[in-house]
Amino acid sequence: MEVRPERRPEGPEVQSKGYSGDGALQAFQAFSPTPAIPAPLLTFEGLSNADNLALYGGRVVPPDPDGDVGPNHYVEIINLVFAVYDKQGNRLTGPTKIGDLWAGFAIPDCTDPSGDPIALYDQLEDRWILSQFTTSGLFDPTKPFWNCVAISTTGDPTGTYYRYAFETTFNGVFYFPDYPKYGVWTNSYLLTSRDFGPTTEYGISVYALEKNKMINGEPNARAVHFFLDSAVVPISQIGDGLLPADIDGTRRPIDRAPAPIVGTMDNDGPYGAPFDALNVYELSVQWRSTPTASLNLTTQLPVASFDSIFPCSPGSRDCLPQPGVAPAQYLDILSYRQRPTWRLAYRNFGTYEAMVTNQSVEALPGVAGVRWYEIRRANGQFSLYQQGTYAPNDGVHRWMGSIAMDKKGDMALGYSVVNGVDVYPGIRYTGRLSGDPLGQMTLGEGVIINGSGSQLTTLSRWGDYTSMNIDPTDDCTFWYVNEYYQITELAAFQTRIASFKLPGCQ
Repeated sequence: MEVRPERRPEGPEVQSKGYSGDGALQAFQAFSPTPAIPAPLLTFEGLSNADNLALYGGRVVPPDPDGDVGPNHYVEIINLVFAVYDKQGNRLTGPTKIGDLWAGFAIPDCTDPSGDPIALYDQLEDRWILSQFTTSGLFDPTKPFWNCVAISTTGDPTGTYYRYAFETTFNGVFYFPDYPKYGVWTNSYLLTSRDFGPTTEYGISVYALEKNKMINGEPNARAVHFFLDSAVVPISQIGDGLLPADIDGTRRPIDRAPAPIVGTMDNDGPYGAPFDALNVYELSVQWRSTPTASLNLTTQLPVASFDSIFPCSPGSRDCLPQPGVAPAQYLDILSYRQRPTWRLAYRNFGTYEAMVTNQSVEALPGVAGVRWYEIRRANGQFSLYQQGTYAPNDGVHRWMGSIAMDKKGDMALGYSVVNGVDVYPGIRYTGRLSGDPLGQMTLGEGVIINGSGSQLTTLSRWGDYTSMNIDPTDDCTFWYVNEYYQITELAAFQTRIASFKLPGCQ
């Protein structure tokens, strides 16, 4: 079963115009990767499609692997189950149906096996956030859609949860909230989604959820909702989604600092963007008796040229070859979606704030790579501090990345790998130290796990996202989760969770 079959919004399906170069492609002959990236401290097996088969009697694609780390636990969530582990990799609970979090809840649709889940740890409040959307409205047009959010009542993710559901209806239209992404901010939980109405309606939603009431279990927690469509902004400025900032580290943003919300656009993409850029919005909310809020496009940051439209064939999702499969079984790169890839990891360094994110691109002719960015905000002004495209010229596709920073400003980037000859779908990572040459992942490449099988479904779905997170106990240890294949089979995805540190962070 395909979870959340994607629908296409405004704009034609764009075909590749041929490789036009990448303006930030890293030159690998320019330096020697010293010191080499450290090996993982720990890797362990996560959830898999076998868990869905055991609990639901069927399997799904894609897995949407996500997770986060807290002081004592790692929580992993995929379509359509979640589990809690200790930090030695021992599973404490699960696999559990995601919908079980809302058993007996006032909105019964939240108990459905719907998906697109997110798990986050809020270290400012020592709480866990788990979520999924509802899909029953896709089959019953009289039903609205909901974003279902569960907040742990304590710092223990194996315990009880406060449950919430936020309706996505806007101006009387029932919008399906595709690809919901969350972020932790000071006074709000942030949420963005890619919304489809029953016919041709399309837009991007940006929400602030009333955090203080949610962590205290108050039933009347409110949401502020902005809906952006082509009647409000040029569609190129919202594309296929925006990412909300998600706080890492112990230093909070300054009081009442607006939350950054970031999108990406490609001038060869489907929405008529005039140039390649990052679109940076700021969301401000004050939770008064009547909330006051604003959402503004603060700046557009031009970036080095990139190609998001990959040469896929025979179908628009048949992009990246695997060993021993037909073109109809190639994997989806998803780069044609005009949006950055999970997360927008935020960190306050005192004299400036930094955010890192990434997207998949055609880095070399017919070869996928990962474009990554560091955005800074200083004295209220945003700038693009550095950018790079990671794609060693070895014929291996690298895509579906996630990036984060440690307390020193070092970065780690995790991603999927594959080629059509001898690299089965697997998981690798790279990194850089804060003082390294800008735009360079200098530490070489590490392996979390090598794949040994190919995905045979012709649905081609892969991802749709992965997650790199930072351990709050030392602010140095990275934790990463992604999918891979061990056997060649229709939809036998497995996930792997790993932790590692970069040199010099203590």
